[in-house]
Amino acid sequence: MKLIMSIIHDEDSARLTTALNKAGIQVTKLASTGGFLRVGNSTMLIGVEEDRLEDALKIIHDCCHTQKQTTIANQPYTTTPEGYVPYPIEVTVGGATVFVLDVDQFLKY
Repeated sequence: MKLIMSIIHDEDSARLTTALNKAGIQVTKLASTGGFLRVGNSTMLIGVEEDRLEDALKIIHDCCHTQKQTTIANQPYTTTPEGYVPYPIEVTVGGATVFVLDVDQFLKY
């Protein structure tokens, strides 16, 4: 058995959950926050048998797309220095960061 931990953009979470469920793959969604933009992400926990691993990874790939987004650059964490002017920057958001882990034991009560 494998555990897939996938960190995705919040906007992709409903589409991914629906697609996984239609394929008969259960998923648990955890709310998380990204460090750079400090925006919402979703961490998806997906347990699959090894023969379903490629199916699940393909669904993640198909549902989680990257896109360009303009945002205001983060202000410094310390007090704002005089003359600081926030400026827009273009960043890539979305996509998926995926970890596949071996599961030694799986119990369901």
